[in-house]
Amino acid sequence: MKTILLLLISNIFMTFAWYGHLKHKNSPLIVVILISWGIAFFEYCFQVPANRIGYGTFNAFQLKTIQEVITLVVFCVFSVLYLKEDLRWNYLVGFLLIVLAVIFIFRKW
Repeated sequence: MKTILLLLISNIFMTFAWYGHLKHKNSPLIVVILISWGIAFFEYCFQVPANRIGYGTFNAFQLKTIQEVITLVVFCVFSVLYLKEDLRWNYLVGFLLIVLAVIFIFRKW
């Protein structure tokens, strides 16, 4: 659970680092890059411990899969609430297919 929480926090920071500037199109690119880089530092402060703590309980493939699913959830919330974009049905279907991939990765074969 600690790994999941740390990954969630890290993804919130990274989503803002990567996409937060889209609402500020008039800001100079160098300023946006530096601010994004600063935000990404905090992402790493949570991402690295999450992977260290989780590795062993999860293998590297599973950790990456967890991280990607969390990224999609955080991104959906961010896009709807912060960027005010619509969450369309085809996006949800695509994300459902990714969830099916999660089932394949975590199932014991």
